[in-house]
Amino acid sequence: MKHNNKMRLPMLAAVSMALFGTASMVNAKTEFTSQDWQVVCDNTRTCRIAGYQAENNSEFPVSVLLTRRAGANAAVDGKVKLGGTKDSSSKALMQLGNRHRISLFINDRNYGETKPYSAAAGSAELTQAQVTALVSALQRSSKITFALRNSRWQLSDRGASAVMLKADDVQGRVGTPSALMNHDNATKSNSNVLPPKAVPVLRFVEPSGKSAASDKKFVMRSSQLASLMKGTMKDADADCPNLSDKSPWRVSRLNDSQLLAQHDCWTAAYNVGSGVWVINDSKPYKPTLVTTSATNYDKGKLSSVQKGRGIGDCMSQVDWVWTGRAFEKSHESTTGLCRLIEAGGAWQLPTYVTDVKVVK
Repeated sequence: MKHNNKMRLPMLAAVSMALFGTASMVNAKTEFTSQDWQVVCDNTRTCRIAGYQAENNSEFPVSVLLTRRAGANAAVDGKVKLGGTKDSSSKALMQLGNRHRISLFINDRNYGETKPYSAAAGSAELTQAQVTALVSALQRSSKITFALRNSRWQLSDRGASAVMLKADDVQGRVGTPSALMNHDNATKSNSNVLPPKAVPVLRFVEPSGKSAASDKKFVMRSSQLASLMKGTMKDADADCPNLSDKSPWRVSRLNDSQLLAQHDCWTAAYNVGSGVWVINDSKPYKPTLVTTSATNYDKGKLSSVQKGRGIGDCMSQVDWVWTGRAFEKSHESTTGLCRLIEAGGAWQLPTYVTDVKVVK
């Protein structure tokens, strides 16, 4: 069960990061949760704020996503997603089609209909007037309801002000006119707002399975491989308890001199993970551990997808690509809190993004 808990950390570590994270960690990425709201900011300083229904009000699950890029003039975009994992909510959603719009009520005042519901996205965009009203309402105690015909989905306001303040902090907006919180009492100019960071560029090289070295035989016993890889981990018994079992090693060629070695590492209640290493095909082997939580590998693209809980309504994902000599992380994200919005999670909330260029 140790590894089961380990895989849930990306979903649950938000509060601890906010309380104990260093400045460098916050600058790299931010995940912070307060009651029914969370903010996730990626390495470009784009922040995504997601709110949900109260945890004890799951018959009609709902989530709102507010997205804001870095920079003084960046606007706030909003979306709403009505959950369909509960029978009561599912029946109401059966009425929903592209010709139906969802209405927003704040403290029983009607703020009009959203833009048309997108069946492909499973969500509806909020109008700019709705976003403005919603951000204002979330700064204080407010009753926020989304309505479709006779059904009502109530969005919690608990924790929203804390996560909006965190987003302002990450983007350098605190005390400026562009802040989400307390912008009417600005004491600084928007020149203090931080600019967006550039998206890192990665060069993806598809491994060459056939080469002049293809006939070079790589022969090593499983026990030798296990012993070699054990040295790449601080605690192999915890990180890869299955390293020395009888399940087969999977070894494939990456280029003329490097190999990819894979072995099952652990199995938990609803997640699994494999170890992935890059090694030289002859001495010195110099094994390099990529991850002990891989779930898929295909032609130079490696991924780890883990459930936050058994029913799969929240997920975390990390991707790597082969750049010719090493695997580099290309993407990291969660799908938000485990609140029964939909199978696979409500939103894509990246903490790390890149621009992957394919090298021919």
